[in-house]
This record gives sequence, C-alpha cells and structure tokens, in this order.
Amino acid sequence: MAVTEELQLPLKSQLTERIIQLALLEDNVQQDVTTNSLEEFDRPVTARVTTKEDGIISGTDIFTRTFRAVDPKVSVEVLKGDGSGVKKGDVVIELHGMESSILKAERTALNFLQRLSGIATLTKKYVDKLAPYDITLLDTRKTTPGMRYLEKKAVIDGGGTNHRMNLEDMAMVKDNHIDMAGTISNAVKKIRGRFPGKKIEVEVKNLEELEEAVALNVDMIMLDNFTPRMQEEAVKITNRRVKLEVSGNVNLENIEEKAIKGIDFISVGALTHSFISLDLSLNISGLNTKKAKV
Repeated sequence: MAVTEELQLPLKSQLTERIIQLALLEDNVQQDVTTNSLEEFDRPVTARVTTKEDGIISGTDIFTRTFRAVDPKVSVEVLKGDGSGVKKGDVVIELHGMESSILKAERTALNFLQRLSGIATLTKKYVDKLAPYDITLLDTRKTTPGMRYLEKKAVIDGGGTNHRMNLEDMAMVKDNHIDMAGTISNAVKKIRGRFPGKKIEVEVKNLEELEEAVALNVDMIMLDNFTPRMQEEAVKITNRRVKLEVSGNVNLENIEEKAIKGIDFISVGALTHSFISLDLSLNISGLNTKKAKV
C-alpha cells in the first residue's frame, strides 16, 4: 500500500535518531542524580529483558540504538527478534556493559520496546480474527507524533499491512476535501491534473457517493461507517471494478461482522491509538561474564 521501503529509509533513519535523542534529553539521562551518586560502585554486569505476558515483539532496533546512544560499549544481544511470538517468562534481550549505562538507558529503551510490542501484539489479534477471510488488515495515520515509522513497522511485525505512510504517499479524498472541492468529481479531477502519477482513494459515506466514485475509476474506495447491509450493496455496485476498504469504529468484537465477501481491506485506527504496552521488565543479574564491547 505504501511507497517502497527503499524510498522511506533515509527519512525513517533520520526520524529514529531524532526521537532517540529527544527521549534521552527528556529523561536527562546524563544527569541521573541517583546513578551518578553511586559511580564508585559501577561495574560490568549482565542484564536481561523478560516478558511478563504472551505477545509479539517489536522495537528491538530502537531499543538497541537507545543503549548505544548512551554508551556505545554496551553489548545488546537480541534473542527474540521483531515479529517473534513470546510467552510469559521468555528472555527477549540480554545486555552486557557497565551497570551505570544500563540503568541510565533502561527506562527510555523499555518505553520504546513495550509500546511497539504492544502494537504488534494487538495487530496479531486482529490478524487472527481476519484469518478465515480473504481480507487485508490495514493501519491508519492515527499514530503517535514522531513515531509513525516505528509504529507502522510494529504493525508489520504483528502481521498487518501499512496503508499510506504520509500525505505525499497517495491521495485520499475525504469528506472535508469533498466539501472543499464541491464534489468528488471536482476533487479527483484536480488531483489528477496536479499529480497524475498518484493513486487516489475516495472516502464515501453513502451509496450515492459510491456510484460517483466508481464512475471516476479511482484506485480505492473507503466505505466509511457502512452497515454490513450497505457493504453488501457496495460490493454488488462495484462488482470488483475497484478495491474496497471498510473503515470506522472497527474493533475486535465487530470486525468479523464487517468481513463481508468482496471487501478487500479493513482499516483499524485502534492498532496505533488504543494499544496496551506489552509488560516487559529489565533485571540486572550480577557481574558480567563477558567484557563490555570495546
């Protein structure tokens, strides 16, 4: 759905570095009054991140990079990579390095890992619900500001599919755009005139708007808050001439009601705005049997 990963990589890397630095600045890690007061007791140790519940892991890269930003000599060994299913009690990551460095980076790194793993875990639940149907689960742009690339990666790790990454990715004509242009036809015409190579999706709220959008030969149509009966009518009207996406107040309890034959996609904003962080803990087990990375 989204633009190619290769095109996104430079921006993704830049944003990831910025958010790591911002998060570490927010926690003021180098001015840790507790850890800095105990520096005479500093020593090389081993620490392990353990999961306290079942789930799907995501965010190991930014977890690792957060520790390296605090201390490049910390060694991080990922035992359960992104997309891996874990059971309560599993060791996800093992770290080796100076105790002070691990203590300073611990909370920030875990914040990333827990939240992204929470998104991946919730996504997997939706994917499992849709497994019997020939329908693709999509995410939305309802993401935490600054963390979109990370959160959409977490959706992938959970088995979902990314919709557009940003406003440049493709054109999506929604109700406010239709009001702005006057009609769906006017909006689509202007977009094609300005950006002829871009794919166009149109959001419709009734069958009349659906018929107008179908006649315009757009790439996708979003059925916004359609009832199952309206969805069935939409499938008949379009007759596979255009891809159909269902959206609006989708949750784990009602998603199967919306999984009607002929629907291609169901998008769920809850994946990235209503997740619960996966419960993970970091515990220092004692003296390190390995040397910190030089």
